[in-house]
Amino acid sequence: MNKGIMESVKDQMVGSIKGTGEVLNAAVDTVSGTLVTTIKGTGAVGTALTSTVSDVLRGAIMGTAQVGGDVGAAAKGGVVGVLKGTKEVGVETIDTVSVSARTLVKSAAEVGGDVGTVARNAVEGAISGAKQVGLNVEEAASAAATGAIKGAGEISQQAVQQVRNAVTGVIAGVKVVVKEPFK
Repeated sequence: MNKGIMESVKDQMVGSIKGTGEVLNAAVDTVSGTLVTTIKGTGAVGTALTSTVSDVLRGAIMGTAQVGGDVGAAAKGGVVGVLKGTKEVGVETIDTVSVSARTLVKSAAEVGGDVGTVARNAVEGAISGAKQVGLNVEEAASAAATGAIKGAGEISQQAVQQVRNAVTGVIAGVKVVVKEPFK
C-alpha cells in the first residue's frame, strides 16, 4: 500500500469537502485526477494498477469520514472517478470496477460507515461511470456488486448479507446480476 498516495488523496478530499461541502464531485475529481497523474507517472498496469486504485479510494473514504462527509457519496464519486481516470489513460477495465467496489466496502467498514449504502452507491457509480466512458453498463454494475460482496466477505458474514441485500435487484434502472462464487 502506498501511504503517500492514500494520504495525499485523503488530504485533498478533506480540503475539497471543507471548501465546497460537496462530496460526490470532490471524489470524482480527486480520484480521477490522482489516478491519471499516478498512472501516467508510473505506467501502472495489472497489480500495480489494482493497488493504486485501492490506495486512492481508501484515501477518498478516509478523508470523507474525517470531515464527517457522506461516505456513500464518496463511494459513488470514487467509482466514477476510477472509470474516468482509467479511461483517460487507456486502462479502463471491468476489473477496476470490481476492485473499486471491494476496496470501498472494506474502507467504509474501517471508518464505521454503512457497508450496504456504500456498496449500493459503488454500483450506482459503476453504472454512471460506465455510461460516461462507454463501457457495458450491466457488466460494470455486475462487477461492482460482485466486488462489493467480495469486500464484505473479508469483513464478516453479516456484512456479506448487508451488501448482498443492498446490491441485488434493479439499481438506477439497471438489473444487477451478481456473479457467483463469492470466494
